[in-house]
Amino acid sequence: MNIGKAEYLRTLTVSTLKSRSVPIGTELDGSSPPSIFIGSAGYPKVYAGPLITPEHGDTVVYDTPELWIPGHKSQEEIIRYRLNLVRGKRLVKTTDIHSRFVSQLQEIALSDSSVESEAAFHEVPTGYSLSEEHSPFGPSASIDKLSCEPVRWNQKLEKAYDDTDLLARDAVIRLHCERVPFSAIQKAFSAGTMGNGKRRHLVPTRWSITAVDSTLADHLYNQVKKFTTIDTWRVHEFSSLHNRYAVILTPTSWQYEWTEAFIRVLGDEKVVFSDFEVKRPKTEYSSVGGCYYSCKMAVLEALERERKQAGVIVLREATEGYVPLGVFNVRENVRNAMLTNGKEFESFKEAFAYASGNMTLEPEFFVRSGRLLRGLLREQQARLSDFIPENLKKGDREEQ
Repeated sequence: MNIGKAEYLRTLTVSTLKSRSVPIGTELDGSSPPSIFIGSAGYPKVYAGPLITPEHGDTVVYDTPELWIPGHKSQEEIIRYRLNLVRGKRLVKTTDIHSRFVSQLQEIALSDSSVESEAAFHEVPTGYSLSEEHSPFGPSASIDKLSCEPVRWNQKLEKAYDDTDLLARDAVIRLHCERVPFSAIQKAFSAGTMGNGKRRHLVPTRWSITAVDSTLADHLYNQVKKFTTIDTWRVHEFSSLHNRYAVILTPTSWQYEWTEAFIRVLGDEKVVFSDFEVKRPKTEYSSVGGCYYSCKMAVLEALERERKQAGVIVLREATEGYVPLGVFNVRENVRNAMLTNGKEFESFKEAFAYASGNMTLEPEFFVRSGRLLRGLLREQQARLSDFIPENLKKGDREEQ
């Protein structure tokens, strides 16, 4: 299948979801996890608003991806959480952060707990949103009125909000060092609560996710490049939500390649996408989208914690039943992979044979798509045929 990733995912998102959004009228009384969503269409005028569920009380789990995998939440549970979130939207200028409506969104984004909320819509909310870049949400409609009960702000986010001389980049890094969850940092960043006071503005949710991932990845890279390299080949693995991940660490200076495969998700297809960087971070936006930066941040985070440097080859495959849930899927799965005890090997050939042997996809697909992967195999004089099962080799000879 010769198809670009963006086109493939568009096809996938309209073909795989069978759940239905929560039914709702023109008025909603419930709770925001807390959660907001800022669209990107029409920038610098965008549709912004809260995400509210009809349920009351503690709904934090609805918009805290960091809780989902450790909590053993199934894909179906996550989709149910997300489709229960109703999006209210209003057209606003991204620079109009002092309006009452945007101030309410900032209150929600900075909250330390769920926010009891009431909303009135101009029409009945309908539809749903599903994306590889951001987590799904349920029906949406233009919002007429929004009221929220007073909330207590997260003290660390509040401190960054109050410091109007602190650069947004430095705020993101400081909050991460203070162990504020990525999802909380991203929402506060999107709501325009960080940076120089005169330059603050709303940032579309999709853009803010990649901005926070790449900001943290660049910072972590600058730390990791100072460390000595690991002294062996290592493989970390993790599987969840119809995904398998294998992170191969190499005893080299920084190089990074992300290769992802979608296998029989729509039908009989085997689609592979890949991108890489050597020695220093990419300057252009990755051809595979935000997942490139989410994975990179997660691996660098682990290397910085270990105070080691390594090269990184990541293999990911999504199999039948997979539904795009946003790049959190990559970030949190890779984070969990890096928390496992890695298996050590004496060569890259052995490490790759082990990692690819636990995948559904035939190893040659990864080899053909991964430029750095092929280079490492060539350095060790391994041949592609080494990874093709003997019965397939025999079949090839018979066809010739």
